[in-house]
Amino acid sequence: MTAAAIVTLTGLAKRFGSVTAVERVDLEIRRGELFALLGGSGCGKTTLLRMIAGFETPDQGRILIDGQDMTGVPPHRRPVNMMFQSYALFPHMDVAANVGYGLRRDGLPAPEIARRVGEALKQVRLGDLGERRPAQLSGGQRQRVALARALVKRPKLLLLDEPLAALDRKLREATRFELVRLQEELGLTFVMVTHDQEEAMSMASRLAVMDKGRIEQVGPPHEVYERPASRFVADFIGIANILPLDGGRAWLALRPEKIALFAARPDTDHAEQGRIVDIAYEGDRSLYRVGLLDGSLLQVSTANTARIAAAFRRGDDVWLGWAADAGHRLDK
Repeated sequence: MTAAAIVTLTGLAKRFGSVTAVERVDLEIRRGELFALLGGSGCGKTTLLRMIAGFETPDQGRILIDGQDMTGVPPHRRPVNMMFQSYALFPHMDVAANVGYGLRRDGLPAPEIARRVGEALKQVRLGDLGERRPAQLSGGQRQRVALARALVKRPKLLLLDEPLAALDRKLREATRFELVRLQEELGLTFVMVTHDQEEAMSMASRLAVMDKGRIEQVGPPHEVYERPASRFVADFIGIANILPLDGGRAWLALRPEKIALFAARPDTDHAEQGRIVDIAYEGDRSLYRVGLLDGSLLQVSTANTARIAAAFRRGDDVWLGWAADAGHRLDK
């Protein structure tokens, strides 16, 4: 375990009957970072989170938290708290009682509970709503109550299971910034499970992309996007054009925004001629699908400047150009 790691997973595996949910995962999560476990449904990310929390017991491997082996330790004895996707608030209790529930279970004196509940509600900017019931709150406010309840016990590690999934898109975008701000202010380690690439890329300091119970790649969002470790990662994170290299023994991952559209052959390192098949308007950008002369399709993303919007239409013959270093070689 390195000095910077607060969580170390070694050879972690979990099976449910004949199904392997997590397959020999090795992972270190650094102290004070917001780390995301990212992957599609059934990739093993939630099972991995639940093993860290203690709600699932691994069939193999070890879990170290802050240097202590927690592999067989029950959830209530781990320095960890978890915020569930459903929030699981008690409807008959007001906000303050919901937040202080765990402290009452621990037998803390009432004045200490009141003080810590007040601090937690201020941290999530709900200091004046302690007497309301969950039904009187918006979705975003309920999410912050659940977060305050998780923070009030002062865990070393906070686990978040799809924390923004229950919110509408606009509120979800605003809450991303709130969570990142709070994590930075508190200096706590957050580990978040999500299937939403945009969410993970915009929030996490580092992320792990998972598939079929294994970790495909770990790194900062920009590194995973710009230098994917495999075809799976290149395809899963954003959009990638996958072009064959070396007679099909390797591939080039070429992001749509790295390609430019031209009316005439460009003076670029690489140039291909094709015809625009489809155009998807996306507000500030448009996504073009261009059929090349060899029958393959490339996707091109361009900013919707006046020149681009006026110049290209479906059915137009165009040239595509990109720099020699625009793509990333994939050997697997």
